[in-house]
Amino acid sequence: MSDVFISYARSTASWAQQIAHSLRALGHTVWVDDQLPVHRAYAEVIEERLRAAKAVVVIWSDAAVKSQWVRAEANVAREAGSLVQLRIDGAVPPLPFNEIHCADLTDWSGDVDAPAWRKVVESVAELAGAQAPVAGSPAAAQTRRLSVCVLPFANMSDDPQQEYFSDGISEDIITDLSKVSALAVSARHTAFSFKGKAVRVPDVARQLQVSHVLEGSVRKAGGRVRITAQLIDGATGNHVWAERYDRDLGDIFALQDEISEAIVRALKLTLLPAEKKAIEQRGTDSVDAYNLYLMARQHLFTGNDGDPRYGETVIRLCRRATEIDPKYALAWALMARGERIQQTLFGGTGDGGLAAAERALALNPELAEAHAVKASLLAGAGLADEAAAESDIAVALDPNSHEVNSAAAFVALRARRLDDGIRYWERAVALMDTDVVSPGMLIGCYTALGDAEGARRAARITIARAELALAADRGNGRTISHGVTALAVLGEADKAKQWVANGLLIDPDNVAMRYNFACSLAARLNDMDAALALLAPILKTATREFLQLIGADPDLDQLRQDPRFTAMVGAAKARLEANP
Repeated sequence: MSDVFISYARSTASWAQQIAHSLRALGHTVWVDDQLPVHRAYAEVIEERLRAAKAVVVIWSDAAVKSQWVRAEANVAREAGSLVQLRIDGAVPPLPFNEIHCADLTDWSGDVDAPAWRKVVESVAELAGAQAPVAGSPAAAQTRRLSVCVLPFANMSDDPQQEYFSDGISEDIITDLSKVSALAVSARHTAFSFKGKAVRVPDVARQLQVSHVLEGSVRKAGGRVRITAQLIDGATGNHVWAERYDRDLGDIFALQDEISEAIVRALKLTLLPAEKKAIEQRGTDSVDAYNLYLMARQHLFTGNDGDPRYGETVIRLCRRATEIDPKYALAWALMARGERIQQTLFGGTGDGGLAAAERALALNPELAEAHAVKASLLAGAGLADEAAAESDIAVALDPNSHEVNSAAAFVALRARRLDDGIRYWERAVALMDTDVVSPGMLIGCYTALGDAEGARRAARITIARAELALAADRGNGRTISHGVTALAVLGEADKAKQWVANGLLIDPDNVAMRYNFACSLAARLNDMDAALALLAPILKTATREFLQLIGADPDLDQLRQDPRFTAMVGAAKARLEANP
């Protein structure tokens, strides 16, 4: 069992992860509810871990004060004498917790020497039966020596489109180092939050409480690749190790292994045989297949899903990757996701990706991404229980996968399990800072549950990300549509309607964008006529799975009593029944 239990409201999941990471960096074992096993009941596991913990850290926020779950967990800890309280948005703990000391981390930026954070650390250390490491002490130095953040490697290629490759290299090194049991590694979403920013290594190290930072660059040209990398001591800013590699592109996997092993040696750690073997497992031995997979994955995250070419591009790239290496399970799983998107939005022939997902699972039964896409397929087929079970397997296999959490959220939404959907989408938001869809979907879920502040917080995240994405691609309908949702929630109705008008001029046939516009017009802008006008052509061609989504989406609840909407949906169902 873990020594520390984190209690928090779902809207502050990113805070919970940051605090958990900071406490783990100090040597504590920490449990948060994204570590739920698939074979146990949720409430049963929560109570077991809560009562077994030596310290229970309660993160008070406006949402937590209103949460019966957080209050109940705090009360158990208060009675057991294991309660450690902190607040993050100026919220005042409710009675009787306001009579107990509560550290104020409202303006905390991750500084390990901040007085309020030191109080939390000291209290946790006292309850957990250990001494809190003091900054500058040998114990603190030892803790820091075992942690590293891999900053995103800079793309130094002449072609900016090669950034997918440098990002892929960075992600692979993070994954490799995470397999070293003696080393704590900052998660991908934490490291990538610094992408494109001018940062000082000591500041990064202090904020993340890591001892070392790895930074570098990638230049890819023709059949050659140059990678520079340097490992820097976070406390002193000195280079611990640095190297430049000029290799044939075909040596990229061996080169990644060399870099990971060099870092392990520089930190004077021992790489166990099983860890070395795990690092060397890439999923494919083909650099060409690997490159195509990275391209497809990048397109999936940045493309425009209302454009028929979006899914087709993903499928085409992955199909070629699997032709080069038929045993590349990751490429099969990504192909399945592309096929599912195409069938959901545009219909067509085929099984919607089921064969590709099954192929991926046959090659690697523990591939979380394959279980996630299979869960989505089962949900689309109306098999809610089977979909939930498959989704739970995926989350258990890789709780830190953006793809897994996003898929789990959509599975939960289709079953109208909005609390679960929120939990997974909050995690997806934290895992990828360029993700516009997840915070956009959170807006609808929070609104449906009556959590206005949660909806506004999600809207602020959505519009900030949407504006950044649209600066690079003004025609991305998916991004425009989620931006409209955010603007409407934030009270900027006129601007939201202008975005709708612009979007329809730029990409009038974008199915996903038109659907999201309709949701915003119905749920937030109180324009039912405009919403129905946008939905009418969609319902005339909607696939069976799209119709299921329309039936579950809380944003359309205000339309369900409108006889015009009822007639449209009835006609769509009749059309599908007549053409099974």
